[in-house]
Amino acid sequence: MAKRCDICGKGPLVGNNVSHAHNTSKRRWLPNLKKVRARIDGHVRRIKVCTRCIRSGRVVKVV
Repeated sequence: MAKRCDICGKGPLVGNNVSHAHNTSKRRWLPNLKKVRARIDGHVRRIKVCTRCIRSGRVVKVV
């Protein structure tokens, strides 16, 4: 499953967990995605959208 927003394209970021002793291990920050029924080009589709796009009104939700 692709962890990418269908509207803005936001995806996972990578970095390191850093312990107090400065040991590092890889980690990922995943976007907060929700499956939403939205109207796209006049059709109702279920898409994965980040909560930032939902809050900003870039997605027209269908009831």
